[in-house]
Amino acid sequence: MDINLSQCFVAVDDHDKALAFYRDALGLEVRNDVAFEGMRWVTVGSPAQPDVEIVLEPPLADPNASPADRRAMAELLAKGMLRGVIFATDDCDAAYERVRAAGGEVLQEPIDQPYGVRDCAFRDPAGNMIRLTQSRKR
Repeated sequence: MDINLSQCFVAVDDHDKALAFYRDALGLEVRNDVAFEGMRWVTVGSPAQPDVEIVLEPPLADPNASPADRRAMAELLAKGMLRGVIFATDDCDAAYERVRAAGGEVLQEPIDQPYGVRDCAFRDPAGNMIRLTQSRKR
């Protein structure tokens, strides 16, 4: 029996700003853009992985959530404490420069890690941590 990742979810508070980051800076393609009951979900993914999608969702996709729950989720999102995504790349430095040049908030410039990768980190416009990692050949 095979089990494969199909979708993961990342909370964003502004889909247009998120699209500028995920589509324009990272180079992901938009696969779906759906509005429902005043909320919006945008699905993006790498052209190299047609079966894997990232769903950019509202921070609290529940129309019945209390105002206190909405405030709590907004605070966690603003602190970058909800989710993170790690993308693999064959050229960490080039990917870093592309995202940096597009205005990505740099958390860590590319460095060689002791566990065998070269990586860097950014925050997306909602505050989520995004890492770009490249396997180091030994």
